[in-house]
Amino acid sequence: MENNNPSRRQFLGTTAAFVSGAVLSSTKIFGMPALVRSLGESGSLINGVQIGTITYSFRDMPDQSAEATLKYVLDSGISAIELMGDPAESFAGKPKNSVDMRSISPLMRKRNQKQELTVDELKTLTEADAQMKAYNAEVTKWRINAPMASFGKVRKMYEQAGVKIYGFKPNAFGKDSSDADVDYGMRAAKALGANQVTVEHPADDAQTLRLGTMAQKHGIRMGYHGHEQQTPTFWDTALAQSPGNAMNFDLGHYVAAGQPDPLALIKQKHDRISSMHIKDRQNPANGKGNLPWGQGNTPLTEVLSLMRTQKYTFPAAVELEYKVPEGSNSVAEVKKCLDYCRKILS
Repeated sequence: MENNNPSRRQFLGTTAAFVSGAVLSSTKIFGMPALVRSLGESGSLINGVQIGTITYSFRDMPDQSAEATLKYVLDSGISAIELMGDPAESFAGKPKNSVDMRSISPLMRKRNQKQELTVDELKTLTEADAQMKAYNAEVTKWRINAPMASFGKVRKMYEQAGVKIYGFKPNAFGKDSSDADVDYGMRAAKALGANQVTVEHPADDAQTLRLGTMAQKHGIRMGYHGHEQQTPTFWDTALAQSPGNAMNFDLGHYVAAGQPDPLALIKQKHDRISSMHIKDRQNPANGKGNLPWGQGNTPLTEVLSLMRTQKYTFPAAVELEYKVPEGSNSVAEVKKCLDYCRKILS
Protein backbone atom coordinates (compact mmCIF):
# COMPACT_ATOMS: atom_id res chain seq x y z
CA MET A 1 0.00 0.00 0.00
CA GLU A 2 1.32 3.44 -0.88
CA ASN A 3 2.48 5.51 2.10
CA ASN A 4 0.58 8.78 2.03
CA ASN A 5 2.09 10.20 5.22
CA PRO A 6 4.13 13.33 4.45
CA SER A 7 7.69 13.66 5.67
CA ARG A 8 8.43 16.42 8.19
CA ARG A 9 10.07 18.54 5.48
CA GLN A 10 7.19 18.06 3.03
CA PHE A 11 4.57 18.84 5.66
CA LEU A 12 6.35 21.95 6.94
CA GLY A 13 6.72 23.16 3.39
CA THR A 14 3.04 22.66 2.70
CA THR A 15 2.05 24.34 5.96
CA ALA A 16 4.36 27.27 5.32
CA ALA A 17 2.91 27.78 1.86
CA PHE A 18 -0.60 27.57 3.26
CA VAL A 19 0.13 30.11 5.96
CA SER A 20 2.08 32.52 3.76
CA GLY A 21 -0.76 32.52 1.25
CA ALA A 22 -3.30 33.61 3.83
CA VAL A 23 -3.96 37.12 5.05
CA LEU A 24 -3.56 37.32 8.82
CA SER A 25 -5.18 40.01 10.92
CA SER A 26 -4.71 40.98 14.56
CA THR A 27 -8.12 39.56 15.43
CA LYS A 28 -7.87 36.46 17.60
CA ILE A 29 -10.34 33.80 18.64
CA PHE A 30 -9.45 31.84 21.78
CA GLY A 31 -5.88 33.05 21.37
CA MET A 32 -5.38 31.94 17.78
CA PRO A 33 -4.91 33.84 14.50
CA ALA A 34 -7.88 34.84 12.40
CA LEU A 35 -6.67 32.24 9.90
CA VAL A 36 -8.73 29.78 11.93
CA ARG A 37 -11.78 31.07 10.05
CA SER A 38 -10.54 29.06 7.08
CA LEU A 39 -11.56 25.97 9.06
CA GLY A 40 -15.19 27.08 9.20
CA GLU A 41 -17.25 29.83 10.79
CA SER A 42 -14.63 30.19 13.53
CA GLY A 43 -12.83 26.87 13.58
CA SER A 44 -14.44 24.71 16.24
CA LEU A 45 -15.44 27.66 18.43
CA ILE A 46 -19.22 27.48 17.97
CA ASN A 47 -21.42 30.24 19.39
CA GLY A 48 -18.96 30.78 22.22
CA VAL A 49 -18.42 27.09 23.04
CA GLN A 50 -14.94 25.82 22.33
CA ILE A 51 -15.12 22.30 20.94
CA GLY A 52 -11.71 20.67 20.87
CA THR A 53 -10.23 17.21 20.92
CA ILE A 54 -7.61 15.31 22.84
CA THR A 55 -5.09 13.99 20.32
CA TYR A 56 -5.42 10.55 21.95
CA SER A 57 -8.41 10.37 19.58
CA PHE A 58 -5.94 9.84 16.70
CA ARG A 59 -4.04 6.99 18.36
CA ASP A 60 -4.92 4.57 15.55
CA MET A 61 -3.18 6.70 12.93
CA PRO A 62 0.21 5.36 11.81
CA ASP A 63 2.24 8.57 12.10
CA GLN A 64 2.28 10.14 15.56
CA SER A 65 4.66 13.00 14.78
CA ALA A 66 3.81 16.60 15.61
CA GLU A 67 3.37 17.40 11.92
CA ALA A 68 1.11 14.44 11.16
CA THR A 69 -0.94 15.10 14.29
CA LEU A 70 -1.49 18.67 13.14
CA LYS A 71 -2.75 17.37 9.80
CA TYR A 72 -5.21 15.05 11.56
CA VAL A 73 -6.48 17.95 13.66
CA LEU A 74 -6.91 20.21 10.63
CA ASP A 75 -8.61 17.50 8.57
CA SER A 76 -11.11 16.91 11.39
CA GLY A 77 -12.00 20.62 11.52
CA ILE A 78 -10.82 21.13 15.11
CA SER A 79 -9.09 24.35 16.15
CA ALA A 80 -8.19 23.72 19.84
CA ILE A 81 -6.56 20.66 21.36
CA GLU A 82 -5.33 18.85 24.42
CA LEU A 83 -2.04 17.51 23.07
CA MET A 84 -0.68 14.17 24.21
CA GLY A 85 2.99 14.18 25.11
CA ASP A 86 4.62 12.13 22.36
CA PRO A 87 4.10 14.35 19.28
CA ALA A 88 5.67 17.43 20.88
CA GLU A 89 8.30 15.53 22.85
CA SER A 90 9.48 13.51 19.83
CA PHE A 91 9.76 16.80 17.91
CA ALA A 92 11.96 18.09 20.75
CA GLY A 93 14.26 15.06 20.59
CA LYS A 94 12.90 12.76 23.27
CA PRO A 95 14.53 9.28 23.19
CA LYS A 96 12.51 6.74 21.25
CA ASN A 97 10.53 4.18 23.22
CA SER A 98 11.24 0.57 22.21
CA VAL A 99 8.00 -0.62 23.86
CA ASP A 100 5.01 -0.86 21.53
CA MET A 101 2.58 1.13 23.66
CA ARG A 102 -0.32 0.53 21.26
CA SER A 103 -0.21 -3.18 22.09
CA ILE A 104 0.71 -2.74 25.76
CA SER A 105 -1.79 0.00 26.68
CA PRO A 106 -4.88 -2.28 26.52
CA LEU A 107 -3.15 -4.73 28.87
CA MET A 108 -2.22 -1.91 31.24
CA ARG A 109 -5.82 -0.77 31.19
CA LYS A 110 -7.02 -4.29 32.05
CA ARG A 111 -4.58 -4.42 34.96
CA ASN A 112 -5.59 -0.97 36.23
CA GLN A 113 -9.25 -2.00 36.09
CA LYS A 114 -8.40 -5.23 37.95
CA GLN A 115 -9.60 -7.41 35.09
CA GLU A 116 -8.31 -10.98 34.84
CA LEU A 117 -5.14 -11.38 32.77
CA THR A 118 -3.86 -14.54 31.09
CA VAL A 119 -0.43 -15.99 31.93
CA ASP A 120 0.92 -14.71 28.60
CA GLU A 121 -0.54 -11.25 29.20
CA LEU A 122 1.06 -11.11 32.66
CA LYS A 123 4.41 -12.15 31.21
CA THR A 124 4.13 -9.50 28.48
CA LEU A 125 3.30 -6.82 31.07
CA THR A 126 6.18 -7.85 33.36
CA GLU A 127 8.65 -7.58 30.50
CA ALA A 128 7.18 -4.26 29.40
CA ASP A 129 7.35 -2.90 32.96
CA ALA A 130 11.08 -3.63 33.12
CA GLN A 131 11.68 -2.01 29.74
CA MET A 132 9.59 1.00 30.66
CA LYS A 133 11.47 1.49 33.94
CA ALA A 134 14.77 1.70 32.06
CA TYR A 135 13.26 3.91 29.38
CA ASN A 136 11.69 6.30 31.90
CA ALA A 137 15.08 6.76 33.58
CA GLU A 138 16.53 7.69 30.18
CA VAL A 139 13.69 10.15 29.54
CA THR A 140 14.11 11.76 32.96
CA LYS A 141 17.75 12.39 32.16
CA TRP A 142 16.77 13.93 28.79
CA ARG A 143 14.14 16.18 30.35
CA ILE A 144 16.69 17.97 32.55
CA ASN A 145 18.02 19.81 29.50
CA ALA A 146 15.10 19.42 27.09
CA PRO A 147 15.04 22.34 24.63
CA MET A 148 12.04 24.54 25.42
CA ALA A 149 12.65 26.37 22.13
CA SER A 150 11.56 23.22 20.30
CA PHE A 151 8.21 23.28 22.09
CA GLY A 152 7.93 26.92 21.08
CA LYS A 153 8.41 25.85 17.46
CA VAL A 154 5.57 23.33 17.80
CA ARG A 155 3.36 26.09 19.20
CA LYS A 156 4.21 28.38 16.29
CA MET A 157 3.57 25.65 13.71
CA TYR A 158 0.16 24.87 15.19
CA GLU A 159 -0.92 28.47 15.73
CA GLN A 160 0.08 29.47 12.20
CA ALA A 161 -2.22 26.69 10.97
CA GLY A 162 -5.04 27.97 13.21
CA VAL A 163 -4.82 25.44 16.05
CA LYS A 164 -4.53 26.41 19.71
CA ILE A 165 -2.85 24.00 22.13
CA TYR A 166 -4.76 24.67 25.36
CA GLY A 167 -3.70 21.53 27.24
CA PHE A 168 -0.69 19.22 27.40
CA LYS A 169 -0.62 15.63 28.70
CA PRO A 170 2.92 14.26 28.89
CA ASN A 171 3.81 11.25 31.01
CA ALA A 172 5.57 13.47 33.55
CA PHE A 173 3.20 13.80 36.49
CA GLY A 174 3.02 10.32 38.02
CA LYS A 175 3.68 9.49 41.66
CA ASP A 176 7.14 8.21 40.73
CA SER A 177 7.97 11.36 38.75
CA SER A 178 10.58 13.61 40.26
CA ASP A 179 9.99 17.30 40.89
CA ALA A 180 12.30 17.88 37.92
CA ASP A 181 9.97 15.81 35.69
CA VAL A 182 6.93 17.76 36.88
CA ASP A 183 8.72 21.08 36.46
CA TYR A 184 9.71 20.09 32.92
CA GLY A 185 6.13 19.13 32.00
CA MET A 186 4.76 22.45 33.15
CA ARG A 187 7.47 24.51 31.47
CA ALA A 188 6.92 22.58 28.22
CA ALA A 189 3.18 23.19 28.45
CA LYS A 190 3.70 26.93 28.80
CA ALA A 191 6.12 26.90 25.86
CA LEU A 192 3.37 25.21 23.82
CA GLY A 193 0.96 27.99 24.80
CA ALA A 194 -1.16 25.76 27.06
CA ASN A 195 -2.92 27.08 30.14
CA GLN A 196 -3.26 23.61 31.69
CA VAL A 197 -1.66 20.21 31.99
CA THR A 198 -3.69 17.05 32.51
CA VAL A 199 -3.11 13.80 34.36
CA GLU A 200 -5.08 10.79 35.53
CA HIS A 201 -6.26 11.44 39.09
CA PRO A 202 -3.67 9.70 41.33
CA ALA A 203 -6.04 8.99 44.26
CA ASP A 204 -3.24 10.25 46.49
CA ASP A 205 -3.72 13.43 48.52
CA ALA A 206 0.01 14.06 48.92
CA GLN A 207 0.48 13.86 45.16
CA THR A 208 -2.38 16.22 44.33
CA LEU A 209 -1.00 18.67 46.90
CA ARG A 210 2.46 18.46 45.32
CA LEU A 211 1.16 18.88 41.78
CA GLY A 212 -1.25 21.68 42.69
CA THR A 213 1.46 23.61 44.52
CA MET A 214 3.83 23.32 41.56
CA ALA A 215 1.07 24.24 39.10
CA GLN A 216 0.28 27.37 41.08
CA LYS A 217 3.98 28.29 41.12
CA HIS A 218 4.09 27.97 37.32
CA GLY A 219 0.86 29.92 36.79
CA ILE A 220 -0.81 26.93 35.15
CA ARG A 221 -3.66 24.58 36.08
CA MET A 222 -3.36 20.86 36.81
CA GLY A 223 -6.50 19.15 35.47
CA TYR A 224 -7.27 15.75 37.01
CA HIS A 225 -8.99 13.24 34.75
CA GLY A 226 -11.30 10.53 35.99
CA HIS A 227 -13.03 7.46 34.64
CA GLU A 228 -15.86 5.53 36.27
CA GLN A 229 -14.56 6.40 39.74
CA GLN A 230 -15.85 9.95 39.25
CA THR A 231 -18.46 11.13 41.78
CA PRO A 232 -19.77 14.59 42.70
CA THR A 233 -17.08 14.80 45.43
CA PHE A 234 -14.26 13.05 43.51
CA TRP A 235 -12.17 16.21 43.10
CA ASP A 236 -13.06 18.02 46.33
CA THR A 237 -9.84 17.35 48.27
CA ALA A 238 -7.60 18.35 45.36
CA LEU A 239 -9.62 21.49 44.67
CA ALA A 240 -9.41 22.54 48.31
CA GLN A 241 -5.64 21.98 48.41
CA SER A 242 -4.64 24.54 45.80
CA PRO A 243 -6.07 26.96 43.25
CA GLY A 244 -3.63 25.28 40.87
CA ASN A 245 -5.73 22.11 40.94
CA ALA A 246 -8.69 21.75 38.59
CA MET A 247 -10.97 19.21 36.92
CA ASN A 248 -10.42 17.51 33.59
CA PHE A 249 -14.00 16.25 33.77
CA ASP A 250 -15.11 13.29 31.63
CA LEU A 251 -18.83 13.57 30.93
CA GLY A 252 -19.20 10.15 29.30
CA HIS A 253 -17.41 8.21 32.04
CA TYR A 254 -19.48 10.09 34.65
CA VAL A 255 -22.68 8.83 33.01
CA ALA A 256 -21.29 5.28 32.74
CA ALA A 257 -20.49 5.43 36.46
CA GLY A 258 -24.21 5.86 37.12
CA GLN A 259 -23.97 9.39 38.45
CA PRO A 260 -27.45 10.93 38.11
CA ASP A 261 -27.02 14.63 37.40
CA PRO A 262 -23.91 15.77 35.51
CA LEU A 263 -25.49 19.16 34.75
CA ALA A 264 -25.73 19.93 38.47
CA LEU A 265 -22.04 19.08 38.93
CA ILE A 266 -21.04 21.31 36.02
CA LYS A 267 -23.12 24.20 37.31
CA GLN A 268 -21.66 23.84 40.79
CA LYS A 269 -18.00 23.48 39.80
CA HIS A 270 -17.77 25.17 36.40
CA ASP A 271 -15.15 27.65 37.60
CA ARG A 272 -12.87 24.77 38.62
CA ILE A 273 -13.28 22.81 35.38
CA SER A 274 -10.23 23.48 33.22
CA SER A 275 -11.48 21.23 30.41
CA MET A 276 -13.99 18.47 29.75
CA HIS A 277 -13.93 15.28 27.68
CA ILE A 278 -17.08 14.44 25.76
CA LYS A 279 -18.21 11.08 24.38
CA ASP A 280 -21.51 9.19 24.26
CA ARG A 281 -21.62 6.35 26.78
CA GLN A 282 -24.54 4.36 28.08
CA ASN A 283 -25.55 4.35 31.72
CA PRO A 284 -25.09 1.15 33.78
CA ALA A 285 -28.67 -0.02 33.16
CA ASN A 286 -27.96 -0.10 29.41
CA GLY A 287 -24.51 -1.68 29.58
CA LYS A 288 -22.07 1.27 29.79
CA GLY A 289 -21.25 0.98 26.10
CA ASN A 290 -19.16 3.59 24.26
CA LEU A 291 -21.25 4.33 21.19
CA PRO A 292 -21.36 6.57 18.12
CA TRP A 293 -22.80 9.90 19.19
CA GLY A 294 -26.57 10.04 19.51
CA GLN A 295 -26.86 6.35 20.46
CA GLY A 296 -25.85 6.51 24.13
CA ASN A 297 -27.28 8.07 27.29
CA THR A 298 -24.86 10.98 27.73
CA PRO A 299 -26.72 14.34 27.78
CA LEU A 300 -24.52 15.99 25.16
CA THR A 301 -27.28 18.31 23.94
CA GLU A 302 -28.14 19.49 27.45
CA VAL A 303 -24.52 20.00 28.52
CA LEU A 304 -23.39 21.83 25.39
CA SER A 305 -26.52 23.99 25.48
CA LEU A 306 -25.76 24.80 29.12
CA MET A 307 -22.23 25.84 28.17
CA ARG A 308 -23.58 28.10 25.43
CA THR A 309 -26.26 29.68 27.64
CA GLN A 310 -24.01 30.19 30.66
CA LYS A 311 -21.01 31.21 28.52
CA TYR A 312 -18.70 28.67 30.13
CA THR A 313 -15.25 29.06 28.62
CA PHE A 314 -13.61 25.72 29.39
CA PRO A 315 -13.08 23.57 26.26
CA ALA A 316 -15.21 20.50 25.57
CA ALA A 317 -12.85 18.00 23.96
CA VAL A 318 -14.00 15.17 21.72
CA GLU A 319 -12.43 11.96 22.97
CA LEU A 320 -13.00 9.28 20.38
CA GLU A 321 -13.39 5.94 22.14
CA TYR A 322 -16.15 4.14 20.26
CA LYS A 323 -15.11 1.54 17.69
CA VAL A 324 -14.15 3.16 14.39
CA PRO A 325 -16.41 1.71 11.66
CA GLU A 326 -14.83 -0.35 8.91
CA GLY A 327 -13.76 1.87 6.04
CA SER A 328 -13.44 4.95 8.23
CA ASN A 329 -10.67 6.29 10.44
CA SER A 330 -10.38 8.40 13.58
CA VAL A 331 -10.01 11.66 11.66
CA ALA A 332 -13.33 11.15 9.87
CA GLU A 333 -15.02 10.09 13.12
CA VAL A 334 -13.78 13.12 15.07
CA LYS A 335 -15.17 15.26 12.26
CA LYS A 336 -18.56 13.51 12.68
CA CYS A 337 -18.45 14.27 16.40
CA LEU A 338 -17.65 17.92 15.70
CA ASP A 339 -20.57 18.08 13.23
CA TYR A 340 -22.82 16.61 15.93
CA CYS A 341 -21.76 19.40 18.32
CA ARG A 342 -22.21 22.00 15.61
CA LYS A 343 -25.84 20.96 15.07
CA ILE A 344 -26.52 21.29 18.80
CA LEU A 345 -24.86 24.67 19.15
CA SER A 346 -25.86 26.36 15.89
